[in-house]
Amino acid sequence: MVSKIQPELNKVYLIEKYTMFHILEGNGGIQVDFKNYHDWRDKLIFLEKGQYIKFLSENFIVRKIEFNDEVVFRNKDVRVLFKHLVALGYINFNECATCQKYLNSSVFSKQSSDIIDVSSEQWYWQNPFHANQDEYHIIFDIKDIIDQQYKNHLTNEKISKIIGIQGYDAQALFKSKIGLSVKSVLGQKRFLESKKEIAFTEKSIKEIAYEFGFKDPAYFNRAFSNVTGKSPSKFREALNYENRDTFLPELYQLLEAHHKEQRAIDFYATKMNVSIKTLSRKVKDKLNITLGQLIRQELINTAKFLLQTDIKIKEIAYELGFEEANHFSSFFKHHTSFTPLEYRQLQTKE
Repeated sequence: MVSKIQPELNKVYLIEKYTMFHILEGNGGIQVDFKNYHDWRDKLIFLEKGQYIKFLSENFIVRKIEFNDEVVFRNKDVRVLFKHLVALGYINFNECATCQKYLNSSVFSKQSSDIIDVSSEQWYWQNPFHANQDEYHIIFDIKDIIDQQYKNHLTNEKISKIIGIQGYDAQALFKSKIGLSVKSVLGQKRFLESKKEIAFTEKSIKEIAYEFGFKDPAYFNRAFSNVTGKSPSKFREALNYENRDTFLPELYQLLEAHHKEQRAIDFYATKMNVSIKTLSRKVKDKLNITLGQLIRQELINTAKFLLQTDIKIKEIAYELGFEEANHFSSFFKHHTSFTPLEYRQLQTKE
């Protein structure tokens, strides 16, 4: 099913079917499974059942595609889109001409599953973990096991027995490509799912602890606090996912209006009637980045948009508050690895 939606600010959208999100308009951040992302532009985002997404600004317009045909997901090549190993599952829309053509022309009738085939091919082409096809299948076989076993506290010996892949040191392969051990990813998955239970259900903390294989709820409390910095009860209280906090929308509105000419943190602190220290702390706490990084991201996003127009690069530099065009070029290359001209030429080719 395909729909065009304007998501509610800070509403938690729990994913009940395999879903693709294509953000058409908007500014600000999104949150997926307690992680905040600001680099969602030019990406097709894929979420599996059990995840959630939240939009941290109120001006988003999103194309949402839900896939009903479970048969599609029996193809092992497709799971790379949905079984996220370390972060957000996505492909780069700008690097996929076939995706652009399909999304621009298709009416998304019964053939909406075609975008899955196109996207999985693109994912393998982007090759984020620099593995060959056989290695990817081993990596994602392990991820399947993690998704089945995350409630169990497995020893390395038990993990090896369960994986049981002949001809490969599967755990070593996983660690070399992903950068994390199987046991670490199991632990991360366990605490992610326990966070969801704490945040989105009314189960007692003790009940959740037992459900996730902790024989001692007090030990679960300590382990959870070590990972998140908050006790389970404080985490539930602080999240309060039904609460519609206006802090981030107000900040994003200010950034959208003033980022071209104002990069000083004290300007935004004054506008929001808080101290610089308070503003910096709240931004870091809610988004896990600094306000300076957020301002720079906003500048880069605007620069990318303007570079896809016919405006001269020199004029773009001045519009973004740079006194010299070469200062803008250095800034842009530092944050994107491309000069403005290289980025413009890349977009033209596509």
